[in-house]
Amino acid sequence: MNVFVEIGYLIATVSFLGGLKFMSSPKNAKLGNSIAAAGMIIAVVCTFLLLKSNEIPTPNVVIILVAIALGTLLGKRMASKVEMTAMPQLVSLFNATGGGCALILGIIEAQQINLSTSFIGIQILLLLSLTTGAIAATGSIVAYRKLAGKTKDNRKAITVIGSRTLLVLIFIIPTLYFLGLLPISFEIFIFTIAFISLAYGILFVLPIGGADMPVVISLLNSITGVATALSGFVYGNKAMIAGGIFVGAAGIILTLLMCKAMNRSLLKVLAGKFKKTTLSTTSEEQNIKSISISEITMQLSFANKIAIVPGYGLAVAQGQHLCGQLQKLLESRGVQVDFIIHPVAGRMPGHMNVLLAEANIDYDHLKEMDEGNELMKHYDMVLVIGANDVVNPAAETKPDSPVYGMPIIKTHESKKVVVMKRGMSTGYAGVSNDLFGMDNCNLLFGDAKDSLQEIINQLKLI
Repeated sequence: MNVFVEIGYLIATVSFLGGLKFMSSPKNAKLGNSIAAAGMIIAVVCTFLLLKSNEIPTPNVVIILVAIALGTLLGKRMASKVEMTAMPQLVSLFNATGGGCALILGIIEAQQINLSTSFIGIQILLLLSLTTGAIAATGSIVAYRKLAGKTKDNRKAITVIGSRTLLVLIFIIPTLYFLGLLPISFEIFIFTIAFISLAYGILFVLPIGGADMPVVISLLNSITGVATALSGFVYGNKAMIAGGIFVGAAGIILTLLMCKAMNRSLLKVLAGKFKKTTLSTTSEEQNIKSISISEITMQLSFANKIAIVPGYGLAVAQGQHLCGQLQKLLESRGVQVDFIIHPVAGRMPGHMNVLLAEANIDYDHLKEMDEGNELMKHYDMVLVIGANDVVNPAAETKPDSPVYGMPIIKTHESKKVVVMKRGMSTGYAGVSNDLFGMDNCNLLFGDAKDSLQEIINQLKLI
């Protein structure tokens, strides 16, 4: 029986690898997700076979099956009902459950472990699994609340000092315990660390700005992966070890790539800091030129190549389906339409890709930032919908700007730019966008969804 289980775990591990490989391409991401899910099903079946061979009491198996059934139903219901704008919050909640599982497993095992016979390495692994799981659990919950607008950024000195103090305690207390300088039982020690780690997870995320949540979500996912891998070592479960390592490694790589795309170090993101500046162009100093929908419609009808740059504002307006309709309408007239995606567009990694996929927009029309920039001078018009700082030319021209050095989509190099905005509010960097005052840029004020619908209606009449 154990031979079949080991083979099953190997197949599951290979499935995880294959799933990750396919997920690296938006076009094959759905297939990759299915392959990885199949691998997880195999891993779960193998675990039940292992339980049977170890003669686990039937009531325990029933409890596990009931938990799986309830989790499946609840997860499917949540995933099917969530709005695309709330997808980052759902991911945070799911990640919190993963961290919470590692925390609960650590507490349960801590009460059953035999200190006289257990290897000290197992105790340390148990401690690390519990600690990382607790941090991921509460940190993800705070991230969810910040994304949902229920919790504001807290950058007070007491919050920062408190988080640093708790982090020091997380390192000092275990050191004293394992050196025999802390005369308490292992159970009390574990509960103490669990409480401190839960508190640290809260204070760790509180100071970080809401616009940095994509980085934080990715980092917390990585931490949950590490917690899963550590739990796998405790149980000797190869599927948990492999899956946790893949998630942990992918999460930290993605975190660093996103920091690079924002031109910020991970330490600055975690500290909730943005470079201060005294140099910024206010909207009053810019030559803002508005444009009417009829003018946009006329220019679109004579264009050959159009680019659309989506941002979070598009998700808020729920205008992705209208973008798809506009694309099909223009293509029927012989116009090439591309969508250019910035790496940190939206509120989580890949948010814009999923948003456009929901509108059945073919991935062949999606272009990454670098590819789009190479083609920018050839676009007759670029529609910027809900994006701000990621198209700000100050990133290239103003060394004192908070966004200086940040890779941007160079929409200002196109023949004409139209920016759809509700008003003149700034992006998360807190500075005005120099693009708005350029000669080739016009602003269309109003709700993006209503504006897109009116553009489509007028195009149909031409």
